[in-house]
Amino acid sequence: MAQQVVMPKQGNSVESCIIVEWNVQVGDTVAVGDILCSAETDKSTIDVESTAAGVVLAKLYEDGDDVPVMVPIVIVGEAGEKVELPETEATQEPAKEEQVVQEKPAEVVAAPVTAKEAEGASPRARNLASSMGVSLSNVQPTGPKGRIIERDIASASGQPLSPLAKAQALEKGIQAPGSGSGIGGRVLASDLVATSSPATTTAAVATPVPVLDEITEIPVKGVRKVTARRMMESMHSTCQLTLHTWADARALKRLRAGFKNSKPELGLSKITINDLILFAVSRTLLEFPAFNAHFLGDKIVRYAHVHLGVATDAPKGLLVPVLRNSDLLSLRQLSEQAKVLVNKCKEGTAQPDELSGSTFTVSNVGAFGIESFTPVLNIPEVAILGVGCITLKPIEDEDGDVVFVEKIGLSLTMDHQAVDGADAARFLKVLMENIASIDLLLAM
Repeated sequence: MAQQVVMPKQGNSVESCIIVEWNVQVGDTVAVGDILCSAETDKSTIDVESTAAGVVLAKLYEDGDDVPVMVPIVIVGEAGEKVELPETEATQEPAKEEQVVQEKPAEVVAAPVTAKEAEGASPRARNLASSMGVSLSNVQPTGPKGRIIERDIASASGQPLSPLAKAQALEKGIQAPGSGSGIGGRVLASDLVATSSPATTTAAVATPVPVLDEITEIPVKGVRKVTARRMMESMHSTCQLTLHTWADARALKRLRAGFKNSKPELGLSKITINDLILFAVSRTLLEFPAFNAHFLGDKIVRYAHVHLGVATDAPKGLLVPVLRNSDLLSLRQLSEQAKVLVNKCKEGTAQPDELSGSTFTVSNVGAFGIESFTPVLNIPEVAILGVGCITLKPIEDEDGDVVFVEKIGLSLTMDHQAVDGADAARFLKVLMENIASIDLLLAM
């Protein structure tokens, strides 16, 4: 008897997953536990395992489809078994597109479209291209499997075209410029310039074509796609400002050396300088609740406890596991939990709930020799701290002599919509003091 395999629920905060890539095709034989496909949440990628054994009779979604959790994605049964396919949004969408095409005729008569172009564009995209005077051959596709969709037409349309400019662009296959000489940048017929002519074509044939280097195309998917989307959302939805400074690192190095040489039974030998920084940040945020918060546009949510995000370079890409209630953890507890979460990220076993809910993030690239940098906000957080390497910096001592002191780079990026620059400077100043006297902070 045929069985349905559903998109599994990934934690309490995940409502849907995007199918990245199928590992099976219709007709393949699968066993319980076999990987059917990989899917992405807003935080990470997951492997979807089969909960049934048999032959894949139907796949209900394609690559790139956004599938709600607990919804069937595959039907598995006996070879040759007939099944009734449940309706899905993916199967209903083409009918909706055709209906829109019939109800909304194009404003101008479209130029002939080649079979290849027609196959690579959705009906709504072709209709929109016709109405806006956009040639499909000049559109960069971003839809599933390289298909041109509506947003691609809108992105390629640039400024509005006059009716005559639309007709000529379609008739001659000319790509309209981004702006024209008309009012408000409107593109007029006089602004259109043919991209090629018989003369230029002949000349091009006669001219030797240089040999180009080989290229490798890498699809953007999985964690890379999630990271790209979130970074773009962060830059577009926030007003980011970064302050750079240095903190005295002598106490950090002194403590780290002492922990490394401590008795094994104390369990302190694996505490790192980054663990000490995380401890200092968790305590400093208690003094500055405005930075332990989320900015949600129409409101700011402040948290009573600190849930530290730790930016982690994992094989699949950038992940941010969360140290919950880090302000209540001892240095040893914080260090141990951080290592467990980081290892899960590197092994690909971190769960979505372990990768969400941070209130402040720390990104440490000091191991790569970077002194300072501009970290990008992990939205909706209000701020993120970038940590650099330890270097020798000249300072003037009490006697007026110049001496070199070990200092660690700190870069604080904050959302100016939620907090002010002076507040960020005060936060950094107290953090610098806490790091410089980390041994005293541990005693409190």
